[in-house]
Amino acid sequence: MTTATRSRRGVELLERLQESVLVADGAMGTMLYQSGVFINQCFDALNLTHADLVSRIHREYVAAGADLLETNTFGANRAKLLGHGLENRVAEINRVAVRLAREAAADRAFVGGSIGPVGLRGQVAADYDVEDLREIFREQVEALLEAGVDALVVETIPTMVEIEAAIAAIRESDPDVPIVALMTFNEEGEIQSGESPEAVASRFTEIGIEVFGANCSVGPKSMLDCLVRMGSVADGGVLAAMPNAGLPQSVGGRLMYMAAPDYFGKYAKRFVKAGVRLLGGCCGTTPTHIRQMKREVSGFVPRRSPRIPVIESLPREAPERPVVETAEKTTLARLLAEGTEFVTSVELTPPKSADLSELVVDVGKLREAGVHAVNIPEYARISPRPTPLAIARAVQDGVPGIETIIHYCCRDRNLYGMQADLLSAHALGVRNVLIITGDPPKAGEYAVPTAVFDVDAIGLTRVAAGLNRGIDAAGRETGVSLALHVGVGVNPGAVDPAREVDRFLRKIEAGAEFAMTQPVFEPRLLEAFLEAVGKPTLPILVGVLPLYSYRNAEFLHNEVPGMTIPESVREAMRAASTGERARREGVRIASEALRTVRDLPGVRGVYVMPPFGRYDLALDVLEEAS
Repeated sequence: MTTATRSRRGVELLERLQESVLVADGAMGTMLYQSGVFINQCFDALNLTHADLVSRIHREYVAAGADLLETNTFGANRAKLLGHGLENRVAEINRVAVRLAREAAADRAFVGGSIGPVGLRGQVAADYDVEDLREIFREQVEALLEAGVDALVVETIPTMVEIEAAIAAIRESDPDVPIVALMTFNEEGEIQSGESPEAVASRFTEIGIEVFGANCSVGPKSMLDCLVRMGSVADGGVLAAMPNAGLPQSVGGRLMYMAAPDYFGKYAKRFVKAGVRLLGGCCGTTPTHIRQMKREVSGFVPRRSPRIPVIESLPREAPERPVVETAEKTTLARLLAEGTEFVTSVELTPPKSADLSELVVDVGKLREAGVHAVNIPEYARISPRPTPLAIARAVQDGVPGIETIIHYCCRDRNLYGMQADLLSAHALGVRNVLIITGDPPKAGEYAVPTAVFDVDAIGLTRVAAGLNRGIDAAGRETGVSLALHVGVGVNPGAVDPAREVDRFLRKIEAGAEFAMTQPVFEPRLLEAFLEAVGKPTLPILVGVLPLYSYRNAEFLHNEVPGMTIPESVREAMRAASTGERARREGVRIASEALRTVRDLPGVRGVYVMPPFGRYDLALDVLEEAS
């Protein structure tokens, strides 16, 4: 079969990818599996036997905002269908699949014909030579084209030999149909035949593939690294990414993918920053994942608007109330405002137990060593622990003279609950509050963690500033002006420095009074960030983190969102091996970073984040840096 010109819908798809970000659907197999279809069944044959189920899943993805639906034909080639005795029904299965997707898409989404690998028994195309592969692909391609797809999505292909065979078969059948070519990379950043992301991208550019990228195999973090590398050599090509929802785990006898939709939403923005224009999901993703991704990238809006409006400024009719000056709110606020004494703080590790007595004893030792404050993070993303507010109150009662800084996360409560907590903090005398947006919840002991995110850190900072003036988020009087010392987080090593600078300035405008950075391992990044911001307008506490081991460094770098540890630092930790030598090297790196940044403009103090509650390491860092 051949066609003379590219279809109107195919042209429109490519034009839109040049102008905006499109979101494809997520996993079909995962949804079928969750619907009770056993994993050993032929999912492609369900187009014939359970058309209503396939159609329902397509409609759910359209409702979630998918711009591109893939047909349920990932394994609908002769080689794969042979194992189910369906090798003579290739054309029928593919044609019906296109019809089901087209009916669900209507005019709201494009339809891409899904073409998966031929590989058998875990060995890619082991049973076929190149011509065999082309013939197998050609049979499926012609059925998909005859049924009227807008594009062909060749996905989860592990070798260049196989994908080039598929591309050749497509171009022999229709040289003009848009092709989305997606390779599958391992955690080392290579496809099964050994090529790097750069080599793959260069080859696709050479043979004229307009849309290419990666899917399956790995979660968002590793795939983002691959896409960044592909983008570094892509010459005009459109990048596409469709990661898994992490790696599968067996839960109650069923395979589950644990990466939450919020995590996908966060990475959707990172993919867009890296140049990706076609986003979707592979194994483990659902309409909920796609909906979250769509929300995050639609119109390039970084976060959906709060469901409850947040006041931009005081209503004109609001009465004037006395407002507590920043330096008068807390001892910490005064020290930071004066700038005559370098402030030191140590981050606590909240216990899982409600018994806080041992933690209070540890804080007492820190106070005796001259530490000014302790900051208390939220650990709800890992497991339930006492709240920072409860810990702060216990610490302030048990260790007179110590300042507490509670981390307050937008993730876990709606805006009503957040305002109630801020009112409670003031009432309990806990006044230093670091407001952060928060990472998506991590699956710990619970299979289905959820997040709220009514507002982000900028929005909640504005709310807190309003409460400090006696006005809530709806513009109503609260009866008293609060005296919260409002801090915000900042990441000098952010993937998009310009955006981080913009957000920091917006946080200041919203009412922030101090800032705390992500751990600084490269002082030059903090220096460059401060130069980009201009004259510092609020005091900064620099974060430093004494690494515990090479494994600790690798975990933080690869698995903790927002944390970047330079290769040189990781190599230094590798060379230090393990045990006490590694811990001393971690202390040395942290203290050296602190010495380098403490005299930068606006830097008024430090907070040390010791791993695993090793507060002695924090004191070692402070001593070595003094």
